[in-house]
Order: sequence, then structure tokens, then C-alpha cells
Amino acid sequence: MTDNQRAITEDQRQQARLIWDYHQMHHELRPVDVAIGLGSHDLGVPAFCAHLHRAGLFPTLVFTGGPNPTAPERFPRGEAVHFRDHAIELGVPDTAILLEPKARNTGQNITLSRAVLAAAGITPTTVLLVSMPYMERRSFATARKLWPEVEIVCASEPLEFDDYLKSIGDERLVTDQLVGDLQRVIEYPRLGFAIEQEVPEDVHAAYESLIRDGFTSRLIS
Repeated sequence: MTDNQRAITEDQRQQARLIWDYHQMHHELRPVDVAIGLGSHDLGVPAFCAHLHRAGLFPTLVFTGGPNPTAPERFPRGEAVHFRDHAIELGVPDTAILLEPKARNTGQNITLSRAVLAAAGITPTTVLLVSMPYMERRSFATARKLWPEVEIVCASEPLEFDDYLKSIGDERLVTDQLVGDLQRVIEYPRLGFAIEQEVPEDVHAAYESLIRDGFTSRLIS
């Protein structure tokens, strides 16, 4: 399949950008007790964690994630292990990093990281979640459900939508992921996995239009 076949139309791009903007929480960065780098296929997460650690925003960093379910070959030793190694290469001291190498979904990222912190004698009141840009809102909703007593701040690598598309190199894949994460934002509250959040009408219309256009590979049944 050629790059052109993986491209999206201008109308689809506008709809995907609406969803992209909705997924980001636009929280103001500030010092917190700990940060959690959520596992994914994107090394932008540990790179941004390293940047924020150098800026003095937190003393302790947890990387969480087992093998990537959609691309296990990308991080064969697991997401958390590769993220830790990348952060150390970027100057984060090994002593500042805790490892959670088993989580297979966002809920486990939160609950197992909490357990790792507790085992280290750390009971935070403020937690920074660092994720891929389109995972901020779902991460926030999940953490608020599973860890309601802490204050959650969300962050991701500061990229514009078009720049992120270029960095991934597959416009259809990114759009599939945007649609899949929005479905989870909508559906997970009734399943008890996350808090409910309002979805604006224009965002919901863009979501339904992209589903009709076939961006369904990341939907849950």
C-alpha cells in the first residue's frame, strides 16, 4: 500500500483535527509529586517525560506498560523497559525511575503504577500523566475513576496535528486511533472504566462521519 493510499482527504483531516483538539486536556503544567509515563508505541512519551524531569516538575517518574498489543515487535522487552532506557539516554537518573512492566491497558497503567508507588513508600496527592496527545482525555477520565483522591494533570508532547501526522507517517492509522479513543471516552463510563465527559456536538458529528468513512480498525465491539 502506497503512502497516498494511507492519506486522508481534506474533509477527513478537518474532522480528525476536531477530535484531536477534544482529546487534549490543555492542562497547565506545574510541579507535581510524581509523573507516570503511559506505555504506547510512541517514544515521544519518554522524551517529553525526560524534558519535564529536567525542568524540575517532579522527582519520581513511573514508566508503565508491557508488550504493545498492536505492535509487540516495536518494544520487544515491553513498553516500560524501553521507555526507561530512552529516558536514561536523555539524562534522567535511573534512581528517579520506577518500573511497572505488566500493564496491558490504561486502567492497569493506573492501578499497577499506584501499587508500584505504594511499594516504594510514595503516596502522591498530585500526579502528572504523560501520554500520546490523543490519549490525554481518556487517561484523565480513567485516572479520575480509579484514583479519585489524587489531583490529575495531563500532558503530552506539544505537537500540532499536522506535525503529529508527519511524525507517524500514516494518516489513516492516526485517524483510526483518534476515533477509537473517542469511542472509549463515550462508552467506558457506562462500563465503569472511566468518568463521564461531555462530547460537543461537532466532535460527535465528526466521529460519526469518520466511522461512516471506514475509520473503524480501533473500535471495540
